Amino acid sequence: MNFAIYYKTIYYRFTNTSVMLKNYLLIAFRTMIRQKAYSFINLSGLAIGIAACILILLYVQYELSYETYLRDHERIYRISRSWLNADGRTNLHLGHLAPPFSPLLKMDYKGIIEESVRLLDYDPLISANGKKFEEHGFFFADPEFLSVFSWSMIRGDPVQALAEPNAIVLTESTAKKYFGDEDPLGKTMNYNNTLDLKVTGILEDIPENSHLHPTMFAPMVLVEEYYGGREHFMSAWGSNNFSTFVKLYPDADAEEFEKSLAGFIDNHFDVPETGRASDYNKLQIMNIADIHLHSHLDSEIEQNGDIAYVSLFAFISGFILVIACINYVNLATARSSKRAREVGIRKVMGAYRRRLFGQFLSESMLFAALALIIACFIAVLLLPWFNDFSQRQLEFNLLENQFLLYLLLAITIVTGFIAGIYPAIFLSAFQPATVLKGVGINAGKGMMRSALVVFQFFISIVMLIGVGVVYDQLNYLKSKDLGFKGRHTMVLPTSEEIHSKYEAIKNQLLQQSGIKSVAYSSRIPSGRLLDSQGGQVEVDGGIRNLDFRLADVHTDFDFLNTMEIPLIAGRNFDVKRASDSTEAFIINESAVKAVGWKSNDAAIGKKISYGGRNGHIIGVVKDFHFESLKQEIAPIIFMITNERYGSVVLKLDDKYKDETVKYLREQWSYLRPGYPFSYYFVDARFNELYAEEEQIAELVSYFSIIAVIIGVLGLFGLSSFTTEQRFKEIGIRKVMGASVPQILLLLSRNFTMLVVIGFLFAIPVAWFGMDKWLDTFAYHGNISVLSILLAGTLAVLIAWLTVGLQTVKAAKTNPVHALRHE
Repeated sequence: MNFAIYYKTIYYRFTNTSVMLKNYLLIAFRTMIRQKAYSFINLSGLAIGIAACILILLYVQYELSYETYLRDHERIYRISRSWLNADGRTNLHLGHLAPPFSPLLKMDYKGIIEESVRLLDYDPLISANGKKFEEHGFFFADPEFLSVFSWSMIRGDPVQALAEPNAIVLTESTAKKYFGDEDPLGKTMNYNNTLDLKVTGILEDIPENSHLHPTMFAPMVLVEEYYGGREHFMSAWGSNNFSTFVKLYPDADAEEFEKSLAGFIDNHFDVPETGRASDYNKLQIMNIADIHLHSHLDSEIEQNGDIAYVSLFAFISGFILVIACINYVNLATARSSKRAREVGIRKVMGAYRRRLFGQFLSESMLFAALALIIACFIAVLLLPWFNDFSQRQLEFNLLENQFLLYLLLAITIVTGFIAGIYPAIFLSAFQPATVLKGVGINAGKGMMRSALVVFQFFISIVMLIGVGVVYDQLNYLKSKDLGFKGRHTMVLPTSEEIHSKYEAIKNQLLQQSGIKSVAYSSRIPSGRLLDSQGGQVEVDGGIRNLDFRLADVHTDFDFLNTMEIPLIAGRNFDVKRASDSTEAFIINESAVKAVGWKSNDAAIGKKISYGGRNGHIIGVVKDFHFESLKQEIAPIIFMITNERYGSVVLKLDDKYKDETVKYLREQWSYLRPGYPFSYYFVDARFNELYAEEEQIAELVSYFSIIAVIIGVLGLFGLSSFTTEQRFKEIGIRKVMGASVPQILLLLSRNFTMLVVIGFLFAIPVAWFGMDKWLDTFAYHGNISVLSILLAGTLAVLIAWLTVGLQTVKAAKTNPVHALRHE
């Protein structure tokens, strides 16, 4: 073989290919400059689509990155606990365990669990260096916790930092908050005005993409002392407030470990009279990287995201890109007659079809590449707004984020290929003998373009209908009667000091003209009903165990009146009856139904033993929404509190609301010394429960608008071309007496029909999808026909406006100019 000839052949082929590509790009640039409007529409549509895709991809990538920065995160699992009814249904699923679980798990699974650690969050008053703050990121932790969670330690030893009983570890920003630029190591901080703690370590700030954001840690041994020593701590099976994480050995099988936890339950719990302990309790594991998007339990350290919404945005980004690609395909094929003669001449001059195919595909790739550059600038400009809106810390740095760089390059190539493949096939197939004779190009009578326009508006209308349904549901949630009067109801935090002199404080507050009523409660509506105990109840003359979860709320005598929760049977708690504080119970309608009593009145006087307290039912309140409308109304039992104090509730007179808040702010240093003044209103807190849905609705609204804008750009281009093609027909019709509205109706009829067809296809798809979404709420409105009609009407009006701008301009042109037009 002659290698010289071989290499020369390779060289010429490479040279020819380079020249050919250069020629393709030159022709593409000339085409873009010559057809400015067409190029602008295509570039705008692709750039806007890719920019929206970039923002969504940054959001999706960020949401999927939670906890993946931790070393060995694939081996770290959180253990949760659920309680089952007699029929096997879960009635409560907590992301927390009782304190004995962690050490017992480590002891029983020595070859499987490498380490087991607990966390307990608390909001104490911390003072140091002359500064005081109520810390909401304070956690008690086992000494091994900092080793399992491989956060970077700036100062101190992660193994020994929590070994001392009076130690405290701070994050970097927390250390600056208290000590400024001073070295905090070894400094003293005071806990709740009762205990001095020594700073033994400084952590880097916890990354934002974490499902927990501690500001400081103290050793778990302090909690043991609070419980009265290790023996009492290890028997506190009812205190399910501890987040428990296990780190498995590399060769451990997580699935088999989870299956074996039923046996662990049976080994450490008393066996019920019927069945096994695991029939009523269940332990489950979840990898720490999955918690943020996949865990929506009855108790979480922080509010998590939702994989369903992340998937939704991923689909939306794909749909927006598809709409942008459709624009390119439609405009390229619609304008095919403009390039038919070019194709014919090239073929006569000897151009092969594959070279023509490559030319048109390279044009599409060039459009996509330029669109990517423009899209990056758009994304950079919009990112600060998007971060503020989404409450994320997204960064657009392609040099550091190589995954995103490769993904965008792949998206650009795929977008360019998808957008250009059909036009390239279509245009390169023209026969020179036909097009050089001036015979028109049929293009399948536009069926392909029509189908693509239908698909564009189908997607846009589905999104518009979805936005309408979401806003309807949000209005339903905010306007639905909750069953009690939550307006003007203020909730204040309490403390041991307030509890010790509660009656005196209550009398002082009631002397203010702006305060109508004051009460105490362990739980407040708009929160979660996480407390429950076992018991027995009288039914049909006999005593039987409660076989369902009955949530308890510990209150004082004025709580029901303060919250204006209506009684429908029996009576309220009476402070003049001494036995009411130890023997009286009030339940709601759902509890009556769960027990099986025939009526609310039939429940009055029935014996009940609950949580170690024996007594009887004295009243039944009407069912009301204690929790979010995502949850069904749970069976509830109310009892007079002994030590379970949680919050102080004030019913305010709206006329004096501002004056009352000012008075409380001034008095707070006396009511709760050292603590900052904080409060919330029950009705506002209920609205906050749906903040995520509100944010999602807004985001979908913006991206729906983007989808519509891209679709409108394509429709504008198509209508412009159609108007240009029928310019002479318009002149003839005007000469024959046709009015501007008649011409407008004639030219917009086809486009209107396409939008209507897209609307008809969108209705069942949107209905099905939004019906599934509404099912995630225990209480929801119906899908409004008005919302659907509004989405369809809006789409039609947008189409008319887009087409009308071009048509009216052409219809008003002097017919003489139209008849001369070629």
